[in-house]
Amino acid sequence: MENLVKEKTRYSDEELKEFQELLNTRVEQARQELKDLKGSLSKKNDSGTDNTSNHSKVLEDGSDTLERENINQLAARQQKYIQQLENALIRIKNGTYGICVDTMKLIPKERLRVVPHTQHSIEAKNNKK
Repeated sequence: MENLVKEKTRYSDEELKEFQELLNTRVEQARQELKDLKGSLSKKNDSGTDNTSNHSKVLEDGSDTLERENINQLAARQQKYIQQLENALIRIKNGTYGICVDTMKLIPKERLRVVPHTQHSIEAKNNKK
């Protein structure tokens, strides 16, 4: 008999449960950050109406607009991140989580712990460069 070591093709249910907990925690944190960003946006929209000096008002409006745009960009990025995390949770449910979409090999646990929503191994990412 040959002693063949079969390469693992998916993570066990127990391993997936660990990643599911990690992802759920990250989703909650990301949603809270998004809520905070939206809260600071609404505060920005409420402020600035009681200023009497026209010159400084124009300068403030410009910096307020820039800050609002930055917050909007951060909020949009945060929403995309939340969507990626939620998609990873779906991959856990359908049994495809942790499998690189390019190489079809398991993504190392260390990478998934750092970037739990990734669909690419380091090998695949480096090949794209």
